[in-house]
Amino acid sequence: MQYPNGLFFSDDLQKNLKEKFYHADSDPVHGKRLFFDNSGGSLRLKKCVEAKAELEAFPDCPERIHERSVYLKSVVENGTRDILEIIFGAKSGALITELTASQTMFHMVSLIMENIQGSNAVVSSIEHPSAFDAIEYYCKKTGKEMRVIPANQQTGFIDPDDVVKYVDENTCLLSVMAASNIAGSIMDIKAIVKKARQIKPDLYIISDAVQHAPHAAIDVDELGIDGMNFAPYKFFGVRGCGFAYVSDRVANLPHHKLIAKDQKVFELGTSAPGNFAAAMEIINYVCEIGKNFIQTTNKKELYDEGMKRIHLQERALLYRMLEGTYDIPGLRHIPGVTVYVDTDDLTKRDLIAAIGINGIDFTECVAEYQKRGVTVYERVNTSIYSKRIVEALGIEGAIRVSPLHCNGKDDIDEFLKITKSIAEEFAK
Repeated sequence: MQYPNGLFFSDDLQKNLKEKFYHADSDPVHGKRLFFDNSGGSLRLKKCVEAKAELEAFPDCPERIHERSVYLKSVVENGTRDILEIIFGAKSGALITELTASQTMFHMVSLIMENIQGSNAVVSSIEHPSAFDAIEYYCKKTGKEMRVIPANQQTGFIDPDDVVKYVDENTCLLSVMAASNIAGSIMDIKAIVKKARQIKPDLYIISDAVQHAPHAAIDVDELGIDGMNFAPYKFFGVRGCGFAYVSDRVANLPHHKLIAKDQKVFELGTSAPGNFAAAMEIINYVCEIGKNFIQTTNKKELYDEGMKRIHLQERALLYRMLEGTYDIPGLRHIPGVTVYVDTDDLTKRDLIAAIGINGIDFTECVAEYQKRGVTVYERVNTSIYSKRIVEALGIEGAIRVSPLHCNGKDDIDEFLKITKSIAEEFAK
């Protein structure tokens, strides 16, 4: 059963999970608040921060042979394996590491577009700038045509049938993000891949999963894609690193590497073991959630179950946020509030709502929320990061509301009460 309106964690489990994050209910200087800007950078797991800090304290080089160095090297090796196999679901391929997920996207795009023949590359209109701009940059550099797939303005989706209107036998690369970072719409990547490869069987396809990875399990082998990335700092982890999977055929393309290293090694210089230790703590955390629901010692199965339960919890939170309760109206029912690119089928959405409130512009509204102890963020067409995306969705902007799975019913209810008070105040 899909649980179309989600399935809440038990109250005890939800409260236990929230305690595993730093500053979940308050800022140490500015006091109590609801942090509903997790799409901009999620709450941090305590164990992630602590694992990174612990290993950063050691001066030892992972390339030496003494005990501490050998241990640090094992953290990198085990972390690389687990990120590929458990988070990405990859049985082969290679891992690209950079300071940011945006850098990994540029890296993947450059590898394909500078080495694969073709006269055009295809990207969607709602991509994060890291994907859209990378495609545009390398189209100009390689003399290829850039083709842009429009979004469905009612749903926020990139429809598979629209994708095939832009792909042909001369397309060298297709890039479609896994989920919208404005509306939370989850793209049907599997259907997109299938339809695109019916036109060109050996087409290279990549997907930005920075928004989607913290909300549901991903499986690059099942999707059949050649590249996907995520950002640990949006996935309960730390800043300062981005990870990307690339398929064997991408890894085998010419790329920067130390000549003596294996072809599938992308790292240049000494890795930061703390970043890998922090990533493994993300995996451990999700697996611990999984253990509440299934009995197995298989780490991948536990991880997938944990992500499934996170997704169900977040769907339940989204349903409550949209529909409210008998006592508190949801966003869909508060006079003066508009939910943009809203869709009924919540099984195809991550925990994000894009809203507006009559009588107040988006930036001022965010400030009003802040006065009332709620952290949200505006995505508007005056921002270089947002202009193309919001206009592709047919709107001038939106207030992006993005709680996290560790939030509870009471957090959502408090947010709805505050939203209603703002709407009432500015309706006057």
